[in-house]
Amino acid sequence: MRIWAQVGKQTQGAPATLAHICAAAVDGVHVDGAGVTIMVNPMVRDVVHTSDQVAAELEEWQLTYGQGPCVDAFASGGPVLALDLSSPESLTRWPVFTPAALDSGAQAVFALPLQFGAIRLGVLDLYRSRPGAMSQYEFADALAFADTAALMLLDDAAGQQPDTAEVAWQRDDPTAHQAQVHQATGMIIAQLGTSAEAAFARLRAYAYAHDRRLGDVARDVVERRLRFEPDPPPNNHDHDEGVPA
Repeated sequence: MRIWAQVGKQTQGAPATLAHICAAAVDGVHVDGAGVTIMVNPMVRDVVHTSDQVAAELEEWQLTYGQGPCVDAFASGGPVLALDLSSPESLTRWPVFTPAALDSGAQAVFALPLQFGAIRLGVLDLYRSRPGAMSQYEFADALAFADTAALMLLDDAAGQQPDTAEVAWQRDDPTAHQAQVHQATGMIIAQLGTSAEAAFARLRAYAYAHDRRLGDVARDVVERRLRFEPDPPPNNHDHDEGVPA
């Protein structure tokens, strides 16, 4: 009831959304931002809310690179706490994600799975711009906020639309719109005649190999500036996995 009361302060009488839950979590556990990603498996996921641009970039890097606290929390079903991203342990565990997260402005990330029993819905990511652990009480509240977000996702699955809480920086950043990634994946399926998982893997691999945001590469595919070709025979080493249209 105390957690829902904190969420209620954010709503100001409006229906509660994931944006309100994230805002309440940011205030309640003294973090700098939050993001919610729903996941079917580590390859199939969608960012449904981020509180600010740093949080959005953290979700983007994990989606692009396939590594990070969010990925591990979903796979393990338990919290993953990166208390100091500048530590050698973090760099060893997430060698590509960690430098990108630090460049974005995050120093600590707390990934909390959204689940009921064996059913895993996604992950609530919280970040701080300074290293360090949560207090015992902050961590307990963070878990409660994760449970609240999971309930909201179940309500969405029952018929409500997931919250996107569009704000100015999201309107200005085309990579914040995950629908474009899905559209690009569908176009690559048609180009390669492959599965959705394989098409998304090719899209993500191209973004990683060319040091680009996943959303930017997806936009090039959707706007037909980039197309993917089937794999060449094993003895052909001159073929690139994506070619300008």
